[in-house]
Amino acid sequence: MELPLHLARSDMTSYDLGKPRRRMGLYRTVLHEGLRDGLPRYLAQDLLLQLWPVLRTLVGRSVRTVWEDSFPQLASRTLAAV
Repeated sequence: MELPLHLARSDMTSYDLGKPRRRMGLYRTVLHEGLRDGLPRYLAQDLLLQLWPVLRTLVGRSVRTVWEDSFPQLASRTLAAV
């Protein structure tokens, strides 16, 4: 997957979604930099829910709080993983 430059703050704009670390990197970048209207283009709901227990440890507290407050299903995935 290719990210536009406004999302990719580093030189990394291309992500191989078949590689778990790259996929996690893409989701982390989009969670930090993405705008709500563009998120469905880059994030798959099922995969986000699956990755969230780990992703939430990689994003800052403010990003985590915004996402979990906006999408309660993310917070419930966190509780289910504990």
